[in-house]
Amino acid sequence: MKEEKVKSIIESFLFVWGEPLDIKLISKTLELSPAYVRKVIIDMKNTYEKENRGIQIIEVNNKFQLSTNKENYEYIQKLCTPPQNKGLTQAALEVVSIIAYKQPITRPEIEAIRGVKSDKAISTLLDRNLICENGRLDKPGKPILYITTDEFLRSFGINNLEALPTLESEELGT
Repeated sequence: MKEEKVKSIIESFLFVWGEPLDIKLISKTLELSPAYVRKVIIDMKNTYEKENRGIQIIEVNNKFQLSTNKENYEYIQKLCTPPQNKGLTQAALEVVSIIAYKQPITRPEIEAIRGVKSDKAISTLLDRNLICENGRLDKPGKPILYITTDEFLRSFGINNLEALPTLESEELGT
């Protein structure tokens, strides 16, 4: 299959899918190697950027998604009524930061670092799909383990957890 056809199909996939689409699924569907598909997507991404297009391709944990160009935000905002979506509270930001750096982590461990209860912040983060449950710790009470989600990465504009800024160990209470 010619590369231009592959690009056309991938662009259609990304448009229709809406959410970040795993490169493995794209590769399997096209019956092409993941390395080749990645090369094509990166080429598409670079072309969109070079041409300053209204859409861009973003990467989240080896998944790709079409997104609007950030530079057009003010115009999109004028066109659309912005959703009534409150930002995160300071407590929720603290909790999601702790989870991002220490995952998987339990609520008692989060509270030990923060020094205060974190139930409401955890509930908010779960509701917004920024964190999720990831099993239980094999200790008395079997506390739930929490990790961040791909939605967290997308919301904060991070490709993967390795892209998080490095912190001094005392900044997270260790």
